[in-house]
Amino acid sequence: MRVISKAALEGLRRRYKPGTRVELLQMDDVQAPPIGTKGTVLGVDDIGSIMVAWDNGSGLSVAYGADLCRVVSDDD
Repeated sequence: MRVISKAALEGLRRRYKPGTRVELLQMDDVQAPPIGTKGTVLGVDDIGSIMVAWDNGSGLSVAYGADLCRVVSDDD
């Protein structure tokens, strides 16, 4: 597990506010949603994981320093 700085955590929380739409780009987990799955950010926890309600029903968080997602609009 990677340690996140206070500044990086604050930056994540500004970028991934609750309600932000995201698309999964990479997640190293056998139970991960398929790449390209979209979801809605619920928040960012104290270790920098982005908590997402994925459109397919999954609730796995995007782990800081390991997984990747990007902000999208509902039109994407």
